[in-house]
Order: sequence, then structure tokens, then C-alpha cells
Amino acid sequence: MKALRCDEPGKLSIIDRDKPVAGTGEVLVRIRNVGICGTDYHIFHGNQPYLDYPRVIGHELGGEVVSAPAGSTLHIGQTVSIEPYIYCGHCRACRLGRTNCCQNLAVLGVHKDGGACDYVVVPERNVVPADGLSTREAAMVEFLAIGAHGVRRSGATAQSRVAIVGAGPIGISAAVFCKARGADVSVIDRNTRRLAFCESELGVDRVFEGSDDIRERLAKATDGEFYDIVIDATGSPAAMQAGFAYVGHGGSYVLLSIVRADITFNDPEFHKRETTLLGSRNATRADFETVLDAMRTGKVPTEALATHAGALVDAPGLIPGWSKPESGVIKAILEV
Repeated sequence: MKALRCDEPGKLSIIDRDKPVAGTGEVLVRIRNVGICGTDYHIFHGNQPYLDYPRVIGHELGGEVVSAPAGSTLHIGQTVSIEPYIYCGHCRACRLGRTNCCQNLAVLGVHKDGGACDYVVVPERNVVPADGLSTREAAMVEFLAIGAHGVRRSGATAQSRVAIVGAGPIGISAAVFCKARGADVSVIDRNTRRLAFCESELGVDRVFEGSDDIRERLAKATDGEFYDIVIDATGSPAAMQAGFAYVGHGGSYVLLSIVRADITFNDPEFHKRETTLLGSRNATRADFETVLDAMRTGKVPTEALATHAGALVDAPGLIPGWSKPESGVIKAILEV
């Protein structure tokens, strides 16, 4: 079968490898669509903190069941999304239901070879039925679940004033699920095209173009009270540090971004506000179900989000261009 591999930073190739065979408790899935996300671009550019090369990429996966264990509720031909976080099930985090941050976690396409290929084998518990959706839509569930998880961590309600910093796919997904909770949502980014998308397609309440005086502008917009919840989805250490200053008294700061850096903050200001600082990693099965329900009820503009497409075999020539901000990509999806 064919697979898309990042051999080293800056080099992608299509390789041939054997079709996998399902073992006990595993499901064989025919991959039909693969979403390309920020993690894949970071892998291509050599700044993903948890990866060794070479690596078959791909963790946003939609496909069809080829085989399932005896007695499984899954059936052959069923459309599924794949939860790409292979967790151990027995560490403390797993026992507490926090499988997204398992002590022994292996993420497809990062810690182990991923699903940008014809077939994958995964544990049955990692296969999520996506009945009523296309495999293309199923491939979009994972990145949306990242945002849904961060929003769930934040505790956002209809009374919350939320600022989302970064209008890439993850920031957009956070905006979708903050709005689903009825929150007042502002989005901050330097990319005016993405800000316009957030207004027209997501219905956010206001947008702010990033600038050196952004804190002063946010203070003016909120009468100096700032935000109950700030969610960072920038992938920028400088922006992550700056975001502490946007949190209002009694507020929370959620870091969706993962970077190769130390993040520091001013302790007197942090304590004065009694700030709650939250990391948000991956997603859980519950978050996948939240996204699936939202997609089925038309609360996610999937057609608008999927801005670019191409074939798996053409990916080595497409991904370098897609990774550039000027490309206009929000979500690119490969067809397998």
C-alpha cells in the first residue's frame, strides 16, 4: 500500500509498505480521507517537539471498517473517525478517564506511524462510528475535538466573555464550541482573511487584528475588565506569554498550543487576578461525540472549513505550499 512519510524536515515522500493485519481486539480501517493540520506542518518544518524521523504522518482520519473483532458493534463498510491517541488504559491518568494525557500515550502520526496511507489497524476503542457523515467529514472530527476539549476545560458558559488568540483551525474549532455554549466570543489574529472567516462563517461577536497595541485595544473594548476566558491557539511562545495580560480578574487561561519553549508570567499579576491556568492536550471520546453531534445538527460549517483538497500521491508537492499563511488554507484534506 501507499503511505505519506516525512523522511526528515523539509522532505516528504510516498512509500510502499505492507498492508497491516488486525490482531486481537483491533479493527482494520480503509482510510479514505486525511486532514492535514498544524502538527503535520510542524513535522514538515522540523519543529514538532514529540517526534522522531522518519515518520508516516496523518492523524485526522476518516475511513470505512474493513474488519472488526467478533462481537463488535462496528460493521463492515461503516463510516468511522479514528481517535488517534493510543492510550494504555492502566496508568493513573487512564484510570481517571483522562486518556488524552495517558502517561504512555502514543499519537498516530507523531509518536508512531500515522494514517496517511491506504489502511490502518487500531484498537477497537479508538474507532468512533460516524454514521450519517461522509468520510471527508469524519476526517475533520479530530481537529474540531481539540477545540471542543479546550472549551470544555475552560468551563465556558453563556455568561462568559471569551477571547481566542489565533484563528487557525484549532482556534476556529474553539470558537465554534464557545459559540455553541452561547459565550460572547472575540477572536484575535494578524491574518485578516481568517478574521473575516470567523465573522462570516462562525458568527463570532467581534474580531481584532493583532498589533503592538492589542492589549490597550482589548482594554478599551472591555472597559478595562478584559476576559473571563482566554484561549491561546497561536503556536507562538511570545503570543502565549502576552496572553496572560488579557485575562480578567478571576479569569482562566487555556493553552491549546504546544511549543518548544518555556512560558513565563508575572507572578504578582497572576496572583492578583487569581488566574486559573489550564493546559489542554488532545481530546477524549466524549469530545469526539460532542463534535459528531454538532456536525450532525449543522452547527459546524464543514464545507466552508474544508478549503483545499488533493490526492495522497500528490501530497509531497502540495503540503509545502499549504503550510504557507498566504495559501489561504483553513483545512486541507487528502483523498486516499
